[in-house]
Amino acid sequence: MIDAVFADHRSSRPSGAPVLDLDLWHSLDELGLVRLTESETSGGSGAGWAEAAELMSAAVRHGVRVPLPEHDLLAGWMLTAAGLPPSEGVRTIAVLDGSGAATAAPWASSAQHIVAAWPVESGYEVTDLTADQCRITPGTNMIGEPRDNIAVDLSTCRGVPVSAELIDVLRLKSALVRSIQVCAALQQILHLSIEHTSSRTQFGRALSKFQAIQHMVSDIAAETALAQAATEAALTAAITSDWTAGNLEFLVAVARSCTGHATSVVVRNAHQAHGAIGTTIEHRLHEYTRAALAWRSEYGSVRHWDHAVTRAALAAGASGLWPLITD
Repeated sequence: MIDAVFADHRSSRPSGAPVLDLDLWHSLDELGLVRLTESETSGGSGAGWAEAAELMSAAVRHGVRVPLPEHDLLAGWMLTAAGLPPSEGVRTIAVLDGSGAATAAPWASSAQHIVAAWPVESGYEVTDLTADQCRITPGTNMIGEPRDNIAVDLSTCRGVPVSAELIDVLRLKSALVRSIQVCAALQQILHLSIEHTSSRTQFGRALSKFQAIQHMVSDIAAETALAQAATEAALTAAITSDWTAGNLEFLVAVARSCTGHATSVVVRNAHQAHGAIGTTIEHRLHEYTRAALAWRSEYGSVRHWDHAVTRAALAAGASGLWPLITD
């Protein structure tokens, strides 16, 4: 059903434009997919992260850009965690600094509500702002998705106190969202690469018969599998522990590190295997390669997550490293 909805939308908008399509959003809302993980008592569908991961992946596979994770998994969850009522309309979330500013907030210029968190002496405060309460400077990421700067007058905001630990969980959830999306993009790049090299011929043979091409595609498959395995390990730990596992930050860091480095190999090899046609606007390869490159740098760069893995390994020491990896 999910694939059919996204496929129908994509067939009517072949360019895959990142502008939020409100007709699609309303269709997803009617199917209960916009508030997939919110409780049924508050108007949601009562599903979990496993189902949300499939929904996000389906959107990526079809090249459809919608703020489903920001609206549901991040902003919706934060409202519930803070004890605030769910708001109507498209939502996103932003963690402001002490002056009330945030950079590269996802989909802020397309949202009616922005769930904002900012630091105070005792931790953080959270409130649900309408878009007209914020000064929004539009921006985009590499694939044209809104990544906007926000400025809020905190003196006019009255928030609900939340702990710093809750904001730490928000950061892990945000990071894992992007890891899931990158993995879906890498899977689609692998599919396109296999399809192209199997059907395209050169010197009387399919490209897939050349050893150099075989090595390229094998590396794409291996790196994609590694990124997927690391991401699924982090997601499984998060789901089974309700985001309380002691090694969850390490697992998320590993997932983000693996997906980040895998993207470098997959994007390079895929464009080499596709040749000139893979660089054209008409071919769909760029929809996934540019998306993977854009998403891997959001909610922490590859270097940031590499350092997080290193710090965790050093802190565990020789006796604690193996349990950290395997538990």
